[in-house]
Amino acid sequence: MKWLRGKAGSEQTGPQVVLKVDGMHCSSCGLLIDDELEDVPGVRSSRTDVRKGRSTVHLADEGSPDASTLIAAVERAGYQATVLD
Repeated sequence: MKWLRGKAGSEQTGPQVVLKVDGMHCSSCGLLIDDELEDVPGVRSSRTDVRKGRSTVHLADEGSPDASTLIAAVERAGYQATVLD
């Protein structure tokens, strides 16, 4: 099942980007966002917390996408995103 990809309970290490995501209403919204983000080359996994309005994206050590690529993936899912510092 594609939507379960990257959801293992273990902690991820390595580089990560945290995105603030607007427009989510339910857990299905988070799953759609994670699915789009995990299709981006260089993304190991994504974990979206709808209540907090954030997606934590764990990146590969090499060939990681830039922030604009991650934001574009969230926008493809139909939501707005910005990078949190």
